[in-house]
Amino acid sequence: MNTDDLVTMLATAPAAESTRAPTLRFFAAIGWGALGATLLMAILLGVRHDLADVVSRPMFWVKLGYVLSLAAAGLFALSRLAKPGAGVSRAALGLAAPVLLMWSIAAIELTAADPARLHDLVFGRTWASCPVLIATLSVPVFAALTWATKGFAPTRLALAGAAMGFASGGIAAVIYSLHCPEMAAPFLGLWYLAGLLIPAAAGVLSGPVLLRW
Repeated sequence: MNTDDLVTMLATAPAAESTRAPTLRFFAAIGWGALGATLLMAILLGVRHDLADVVSRPMFWVKLGYVLSLAAAGLFALSRLAKPGAGVSRAALGLAAPVLLMWSIAAIELTAADPARLHDLVFGRTWASCPVLIATLSVPVFAALTWATKGFAPTRLALAGAAMGFASGGIAAVIYSLHCPEMAAPFLGLWYLAGLLIPAAAGVLSGPVLLRW
């Protein structure tokens, strides 16, 4: 190794390490936060007893795909907003796409349903508790993502906090779906989304304080 190579290695190695560290911390936060939410779900709620039968229904996978898409969109938005100057237009599209798709399925389902079933399709049996439980399960994820996001030195703190809360709610919704008995698209499009918007609103309010660096 000549002198020029040695100088180049010494100059670039710390920078590469400093670039990787926040990303590794971000993925670690997702894992630890999801683990915390899973443990909280197991303690408070438990997995639905008929899960083995439910997984054979197409609507279960539609529900799971919906919440996974919301979680992924929230995390992508957070990854953009956590970095100074990064664009967010694609992130906004990613957040809107799964919601609009589920609302479209819900509209078809409501149009085809017997009028006597409309109330059950929209409210189900757990509309009052669903958003609160998703928001509750999001707490450990929110805490872990707060720790990780500060490592990126975000500048748009309220927006980053909103994305952080939405992503936390999305991950919590994935875990909550293993307990939740509801399968109707109108219910999922309304009350699951409400469960994500609660921690998103909390992120807007707390982001300027928690993410300050």
